[in-house]
Amino acid sequence: MKFLANENYPFPSIKILRAHGHDVKSIAEESFGITDVEVLDIAKDEDRIILTLDKDYGELIFLHKANNPPSVIFYRYKGVTPEFAGTILIDILHNPDINLINIFTVIEQNNVMQRKYTSI
Repeated sequence: MKFLANENYPFPSIKILRAHGHDVKSIAEESFGITDVEVLDIAKDEDRIILTLDKDYGELIFLHKANNPPSVIFYRYKGVTPEFAGTILIDILHNPDINLINIFTVIEQNNVMQRKYTSI
């Protein structure tokens, strides 16, 4: 899959995802300091799923009605190690009951919640 790691996404988790063959573009490596709206635009333009620890993406998409939002995975629970985000995502990717396309996914300590996008 193609992901866009927001600048707050832990680099050890990016390394785990890349080691599993996923295409992960990192804002911290390539475009540090850009706005959340610019991150949304890159994700849309490149058809990438945003990986973030920043709740602002939910507000941009659902409250401010971002146009044609990309998929987002928001980690409400950050885990206890910087590898947690990557490890839990690899587990989720192996779950056939979880779809990550055209949806806002929230990872909590013991739960994965999803909210589909309506016509925006």
